[in-house]
Amino acid sequence: MRVLSGIQPTGRFHWGNYFGAIKQYIELQYDNDGFYFIADLHALTTVRDPKLLRENVRDAALDLLALGLDPSRATLFVQSHVPEVSELYWLLMTGAPMGLLERCVAFKDKAARGIKADAGLFTYPVLMAADILAYDSQWVPVGEDQIQHIEVCRDLAGSFNHHYGETFVLPTARVLQETAKVPGTDGQKMSKSYDNTLALFEEPKDLRKKIMRISTDSRPMEDAKDPDNDHLYQLYSLFATDEQREEVRAMYLRGGFGYGEIKKRLADAADAFLNPFRMKRQELAADDRVVANALESGAKRAREVASDVLRRAQSACGLRS
Repeated sequence: MRVLSGIQPTGRFHWGNYFGAIKQYIELQYDNDGFYFIADLHALTTVRDPKLLRENVRDAALDLLALGLDPSRATLFVQSHVPEVSELYWLLMTGAPMGLLERCVAFKDKAARGIKADAGLFTYPVLMAADILAYDSQWVPVGEDQIQHIEVCRDLAGSFNHHYGETFVLPTARVLQETAKVPGTDGQKMSKSYDNTLALFEEPKDLRKKIMRISTDSRPMEDAKDPDNDHLYQLYSLFATDEQREEVRAMYLRGGFGYGEIKKRLADAADAFLNPFRMKRQELAADDRVVANALESGAKRAREVASDVLRRAQSACGLRS
């Protein structure tokens, strides 16, 4: 299956990014034709510092490679390195109903909160549709909050096909596992917008300090606690073995422990899990050509596929014979 997904370079990746999406992207690369891109065009709606954006793109590529994305198995590239996507975006824009875009969640949420939304945010779903359709994508791994955007993509592609003949492959959303929901340090969903994240490649000492400051309830040590509704236990479960998880679960159910003990266990388990990734990242960062070569070869293949799709769409609507 042709699998496609993108991730925005709006800051360093955190635990939620990895367990909620990246880990599954990497698993999918072994039995599928994976196209994974760093969505720098989308990031322009929030990142207005050019130096920071360039740094974020490089960091994102390094992180993905260190975490196990293999350029020999999957196509890794930067969104803006495939200009055919922007051309396809305009073709889709000419048939995108205003009402459809006004109902999209990202725009509605910002408007409801009184945040000034620009045209880039308003038409974000159309660019996302172009990202998907440009590679004849069949599966698009997304969280539940992104399903609407896949539906918009299917609507736009279906409308184009209706007017001009069968041109685009209609993608299917592949909803990411429920177990991938990762709480932040405050118990809400881990998100940069909530400032409650734990970074994947943070210095071990700094990460340990953040873990020790995670907020918890004030129940007495002797009280039994419900592990299923405790974000500290949920975070620990991400890294623990089955045996370790059951041991700590039993502690919660009988009580008689302090949260500081769980935090120390979490810090130790996270450090052991993340350290091989840190070492790999340091190795990759030592040679600038590693990332550059991976992105160049990825963009070359992505452009080959996207060029064919764009020519097909241009011919269908009369822009070329």
